[in-house]
Amino acid sequence: MTASPGNPDETSDEKPLNEADAKRLHEARRQIIDELGKIIVGQESVIDEILICLFSRGHVMLEGVPGLAKTLMISTLAKTLDLDFSRIQFTPDLMPGDVTGTEIIEEDRATGQRSFRFMQGPLFANILLADEINRTPPKTQAALLEAMQEGQVTVGREQHQLPDPFFVLATQNPIEQEGTYPLPEAQQDRFMFKVFVEYPSFDEEFEVARRTTGSKSGQVQPVLTGSEIKRLQELVRQVPVSDHVVRYALSLVRQTRVGNEGTPEFVQELVGWGAGPRAVQFLILGGKAKALLQGRFHVQVEDIQALAKPVLRHRMVVNFAAESDGVTSDDVIDQIIDATPTTEDELSRDARFQTIFAS
Repeated sequence: MTASPGNPDETSDEKPLNEADAKRLHEARRQIIDELGKIIVGQESVIDEILICLFSRGHVMLEGVPGLAKTLMISTLAKTLDLDFSRIQFTPDLMPGDVTGTEIIEEDRATGQRSFRFMQGPLFANILLADEINRTPPKTQAALLEAMQEGQVTVGREQHQLPDPFFVLATQNPIEQEGTYPLPEAQQDRFMFKVFVEYPSFDEEFEVARRTTGSKSGQVQPVLTGSEIKRLQELVRQVPVSDHVVRYALSLVRQTRVGNEGTPEFVQELVGWGAGPRAVQFLILGGKAKALLQGRFHVQVEDIQALAKPVLRHRMVVNFAAESDGVTSDDVIDQIIDATPTTEDELSRDARFQTIFAS
């Protein structure tokens, strides 16, 4: 069964890992970072997480205050990947048809007959920048749901396939800012990662100021083509992962669920609701992509730990008591990681996880 874009529920048939392609992915990561470094200063961890999403066939949401070069980073990445790029500036008056496209009536001048013709919207591109996605109402935000999950849009009774690869990078401002709308939970769950873009360090900001006020501007070169990216995306799913790593990922996710057997007391006290099965799938897929990007052919527990926050932070919601004490989802995830054994022997002997090892 072939995996469809953005759908972690499907897995490809097992094939032997092509080491030449694996080495190509590792080398491509270095080249992409080098090219982005001509324009973007710092943000190495953000770039790595974006690449993990891309090669896992996921989508990524970037959150940070305005002015942190989120849009520049994404548009520059598109140039290094030699893919069609489209940007949608989300505003309060944007309509769903402005995103997906719409049917128009067209008249044949020769016969006078009229027919509907679909005009593609800006959604039809390999890389879509959904800029400030939370500045538009939920009705328009939801126009992306089918596209992100199925790689298609339905207008009227017709389904229209999107280009492959298809990669959505959405930026949003912190929800506390004026003029923002919370993303529906179903919309957030479609994003593989939620990545925080932080303020630069002093040295990085010094370099930004020096570069952007001079006369020279860097030019980036393409590193990968669309066909290469599709081949490398298929390669990621072929990376072997041990049952122990799968059980570890499952243990982390199941502990976020209030009322579940084995859920820690601090989670019961601080969390409103936890992450669903898609979180486990994205942890494992992300771990595979992270391993290959770093030149390894197997997934480690450390890979799952490193991706726990971007995968889980938008899939679990802390309750009012936690918010009033200044406790965030990231704080709870740190506690869950600290409370979860990492070795197979310790995990199997922990009473909280007996149901996982009983299968």
